[in-house]
Amino acid sequence: MKRFEDLIAWQRAKILCVEVYTAFELSKDFGFKDQIQRAAVSVMNNVAEGFERKSNKEFVYFLYVAKGSCGEVRAMLILAKELNKLDSIKAERLQQMANEISKIISGLIKSIKVERLK
Repeated sequence: MKRFEDLIAWQRAKILCVEVYTAFELSKDFGFKDQIQRAAVSVMNNVAEGFERKSNKEFVYFLYVAKGSCGEVRAMLILAKELNKLDSIKAERLQQMANEISKIISGLIKSIKVERLK
């Protein structure tokens, strides 16, 4: 891979980010809206920043940060569903996306660690 834009983890995180922004664009709860949107942006930005560092050790660090932000998005989606800020179908779809991204990031971390051992 030559660009972070080629990474599936980044591509999917970008889609999640757009979906989160769209889902909460009309929300009047600005604190909640800001927090979940920032967490979603953090997923894609940390994948990108880690890739650009050109060091496997730093890349893995930033991937773990992205994975943590993905967990934050999932937690906030659970809250959004329980507080009726988002309908359950939309919330579950976004949670599935975030879960998938988390798994992709985990796989990327493992592959980088294996590559480092070679």
